Amino acid sequence: MAKKAVIAGSTGLIGSKLLQILLHEPFYDEVLILVRKKINVEHKKLTQLVVNFDQLDSYAQSINGHALFCCLGTTNAKTPNKAVYRHIDHDYPVQLAQFAFKNGIEQYHLVSSIGANVNSSFFYTKTKGETEADIEPIGLPVLHIYRPSMLTGNRREKRTMEKTLIAFYKFIDPLLFGSWKKYRSISDETVATAMYKQSTKNNTGTFIYESDQIKQLS
Repeated sequence: MAKKAVIAGSTGLIGSKLLQILLHEPFYDEVLILVRKKINVEHKKLTQLVVNFDQLDSYAQSINGHALFCCLGTTNAKTPNKAVYRHIDHDYPVQLAQFAFKNGIEQYHLVSSIGANVNSSFFYTKTKGETEADIEPIGLPVLHIYRPSMLTGNRREKRTMEKTLIAFYKFIDPLLFGSWKKYRSISDETVATAMYKQSTKNNTGTFIYESDQIKQLS
């Protein structure tokens, strides 16, 4: 039976790397990406669906397949308004998970963050924790949650502070051992590879992977 993957957030750091993997690995026969505007990628397996994420209900019937990969997310620099930020990082992923459940998608893969916790005093990690907490009860047969640490990779936009942090992590990564290993930086390709590999398995249930575990899966 032909297998179809759906990606939300295919232009981001992890999502763009995941898209490359899914297009070139034979496991998936079709890859549907949900985009705000078409991207300059062409492939016989690729279908691009231009959507207004604030009107996702209009596209619900098209969101079907074997696995849905949610790589959506924003930054404070792009989205300083916290209400809008939460709308992107929380509301969209939860709504997509609801569509996945209703449409019989077998797997839902969510990119969250290290430190995700509903009780966190930090807005970013609290929002990620709330997103996880609101998706888990939906009842998806397979839910994979990935909590990467500091991400490394080639972003399209300039992030001066992030580049500084990446340089810092290169220095401290070797010093992080034991329970601190999960705080080591991790590449976009490592996360994307882990997501792809987990999607090819027949496990059922909810799985949460900390950053060091993601590296073991990739």
